[in-house]
Amino acid sequence: MKNRHPLSKEELQLFRESIAGTKKLKNDTVRHPVMHKRVKKEIAPKRLLQEQVDASYYFSDEFQPLLETEGPTRYVRPDINHFEAKKLRRGDYTPDLFLDLHGLTQLEAKQELGALVAACRREHVHCACVMHGHGKHVLKQQTPLWLAQHPDVQAFHQAPKEFGGSAALLVLIDLDE
Repeated sequence: MKNRHPLSKEELQLFRESIAGTKKLKNDTVRHPVMHKRVKKEIAPKRLLQEQVDASYYFSDEFQPLLETEGPTRYVRPDINHFEAKKLRRGDYTPDLFLDLHGLTQLEAKQELGALVAACRREHVHCACVMHGHGKHVLKQQTPLWLAQHPDVQAFHQAPKEFGGSAALLVLIDLDE
């Protein structure tokens, strides 16, 4: 290794005087052999089967649910009180999970939405935020259509400003409690 800035004789002498009275440390590092054991978590067969079904949930691009075109993007399942959408709009619900779809293809976005709903049910999360962004408006238009098709989605509404405004949706998930 070349010294680009060698010390002058005065600097070297000053260094030696400053460390006078010190002693060299003995290296006492002990290296243990590394044992790699992979521990697999046991997942209950029923839960594993349910997660596979949730992950494979297919959103159709052909089906067009009847969504209101006036005002902000919103949807309430027919068996759910419409007051839930109002509570979403006001920000009464705080999302516990966030999904950012920026930069994803439509296929990837569909898979991520299915995985989000499955994760919400698994973790008992009632409200989630899906950030689709503005971009070319492809995901902005498709995301509500896909969410309205999922049987576990109770309602969704355009998010309040603090959660993304018109570039995001707050989603209520049915937990079957």
